[in-house]
Amino acid sequence: MDTDSPGGSRKFLLAASILSADFASLGAEVSDVLASGADWIHFDVMDNHYAPNLTVGPMVCEAVRPYAGAAWIDAHLMAEPVDALVSSFARAGARMITFHPEASRHVDRTLTLIREEGCLAGLALNPATPLSWLDHVLDRLDMVLLMSVNPGFGGQSFLPFLLPKIAAARALLDAYASVSGRRVLLEVDGGVKAENIAAVAEAGADVFVAGSAIFGARATADAHHYDSVVARLRAALLAVK
Repeated sequence: MDTDSPGGSRKFLLAASILSADFASLGAEVSDVLASGADWIHFDVMDNHYAPNLTVGPMVCEAVRPYAGAAWIDAHLMAEPVDALVSSFARAGARMITFHPEASRHVDRTLTLIREEGCLAGLALNPATPLSWLDHVLDRLDMVLLMSVNPGFGGQSFLPFLLPKIAAARALLDAYASVSGRRVLLEVDGGVKAENIAAVAEAGADVFVAGSAIFGARATADAHHYDSVVARLRAALLAVK
């Protein structure tokens, strides 16, 4: 990853997951959350086959792309087969495309396809998926996504046994960076909120996916203006040394 792109040096990034947004006002939701300080827009793409839910496709990505401005769209593909969706989301405006190794017959080929489409490539690992999937593909990765819930639904609680796995992944990526000079981002997705984001950061994460923790503010006086909830997440990260 280029040093002048987000994540080129250690920097905490907030990726707002639209899975918990108000779909009746999705464009406004994207604009509002970015104006409140989120860095990326995270798309949880589920097909009711790989993951037990049916969510959004490339047409939605294309529709909200103008509302995202310069912010990256981070497409997390929980679907199989995955290769055709790579091209569709690249054309729809995704910048980072992440998929699960179990959803691809040939992981290296899918990573190559993502890069040929001009996007950055990520590999997503479920809570019980071992880090050994990374052993032979780090040179083709820009990001590793660790799921801290089982994929399928928003609003789940963070699985605390994932903290040692996050730390192990950070050690692996740091060792790779010391040899290659390339820093691969580490993203964590699932149950991240103000109360636990510092622990996730201390374990080694760079990018934090937050859905219900942010968009749940619709039920409060912060409705459609997410400044205070994003500020709480940022304040928790500021405490991390």
